[in-house]
Amino acid sequence: MTTKKILRRPSPARQLDWGHNLPPLLQRLYAARGVTSDDQLSYTLKHLASPMDLRGVDRAVELLAEAIAQQRRVMVLGDFDADGATSTAVAMLGLGMLGLQQVDFRVPSRFADGYGLTPGIIERLASEGALPDLMITVDNGIAAVEGVRAAKEQGVSVVVTDHHLAGEVLPDADAIVNPNQPGCPFLSKNAAGVGVMFYVLTALRKHLREQNLLPDPQPNLGSLLDLVALGTVADVVPLDHNNRIFVEQGLRRIRQGEARPGILALLEVAGRDHKEISSTDLGFVVGPRLNAAGRLDDMSVGIACLLADSRDEALRLARELDTFNRERRTIEKDMKAQAQDLLASMSLDLEGLPWGLTLFDTDWHQGVIGILAARIREQTHRPTIAFAPDENGRDIKGSARSIPGLHIRDVLANVDSRHPGIMKKFGGHAMAAGMTLAKDDFEAFGKAFDEAVRETLSASDLEAAITTDGPLEQDELCLETANLLKRAGPWGQHFPEPVFDGEFQVVNQRIVGENHLKLVLQPKGGNGLIDGIAFNTGPEVPDYTRTGARVVYKPDANTFRGRTNLQLLIDYLEPLG
Repeated sequence: MTTKKILRRPSPARQLDWGHNLPPLLQRLYAARGVTSDDQLSYTLKHLASPMDLRGVDRAVELLAEAIAQQRRVMVLGDFDADGATSTAVAMLGLGMLGLQQVDFRVPSRFADGYGLTPGIIERLASEGALPDLMITVDNGIAAVEGVRAAKEQGVSVVVTDHHLAGEVLPDADAIVNPNQPGCPFLSKNAAGVGVMFYVLTALRKHLREQNLLPDPQPNLGSLLDLVALGTVADVVPLDHNNRIFVEQGLRRIRQGEARPGILALLEVAGRDHKEISSTDLGFVVGPRLNAAGRLDDMSVGIACLLADSRDEALRLARELDTFNRERRTIEKDMKAQAQDLLASMSLDLEGLPWGLTLFDTDWHQGVIGILAARIREQTHRPTIAFAPDENGRDIKGSARSIPGLHIRDVLANVDSRHPGIMKKFGGHAMAAGMTLAKDDFEAFGKAFDEAVRETLSASDLEAAITTDGPLEQDELCLETANLLKRAGPWGQHFPEPVFDGEFQVVNQRIVGENHLKLVLQPKGGNGLIDGIAFNTGPEVPDYTRTGARVVYKPDANTFRGRTNLQLLIDYLEPLG
């Protein structure tokens, strides 16, 4: 494992006056995450921000209500990741529940179309005689200036729903709903695309109810919250209070077995019990299987799984997605090995590497370069962009992953302003972005990117660090703590799952499954033995039984042969002394 600084998350000096009986450990953890009142721990739907605060939602509702009244043809244009898939499913199901009969969806091909609403998609729909009366984008569209223009030239009305950062020019859509568009007063800027679409539906339901136009029986949009939870966690948006409500409400539905058959099927093929899942399972179990379709084939398979009404159909599609995911892992493993060889061939130690890494190989696969960039970023603690060839052979597509302290899209905008045209297009968030450039410009772009990163970061920013919640007391190192923490979520981006550090004697260690380190630990100065496991360490590890170890870990409940015991999931460990 790469050596890291271990930092401890500070807790406010002043203890908060909690209105209910919270265990002291949770009081400490919540306070360290900025929770200042009981309301921030209440995850009932009444605490959701109002959809009517979203700029453009009134006009979007008018257009959708008109489409329902006149039974116009509506097409949902999605995206090829988990947020795009869940957004599409929510739009399809929600609009159907509210009375729209002619609604279909289309997802751009990652390989043939690229991202979002493009003129090429409009041309293809026109040639197929499949142009709708109204198109609604989900999880995309805020940058589709040319695509929206092409749609309107064909007489198609366009409603954009998105959450990505807006550029200098907005598309001339009939309505734009995006909390991050200029002038939008909506307080939760962290909504995922699926959350924005859900808000549009709730506003539409309110309008139809006021007009006495709701179908009978009145639809319950709350039945879509499992999808909203999945898309929110899988897109790794910050879990502010509003998003935590979405996630917690969705998790409750899943645990009760009231989720979409597709979500239950994805959990089943992964060997997870839906009654016991947490937000972590959505992010690391369900999300990757859904994403695998868009990365390797066609996200329509993933959307079909989410839309499936029967368990049998959902299971068939979930197994197909699971196969894609296994294939994705194999490709990613090979690409990671290639990237590591490429880094080694540069004959540079970590200090000699560029501050902004750009990597390209003609054999890399577009669908998994984002995962590859994330893996290399973790290894080097450098902002990293991995590139793969485009279909035309002249361009390359890149996927960027950043580190704390560097807003990757702002850095790309800086590069674009200094080197106009070096990127044919780009977009993204603070921590992830994508771009396209000519293959011949790769070297020049790499230099420009490294220069922009060096202007933004300091040398200390390149030191890998892991932040913990400090140590657990001896009496807190127990199974009850693991269960308490699991129930205390939902945890996620910007509301991180608790992780602790401590010093341990290592009584025994061995490699299992060729790549994982299994340990038996004893707290220094304490009693009792605790199992621990560190995944993907590789077979070559220090002999911690000689030195002891400082361990960064999460308490977990591990069930084996019918017995459940405490196990520490180890994120990082280093020898003592």
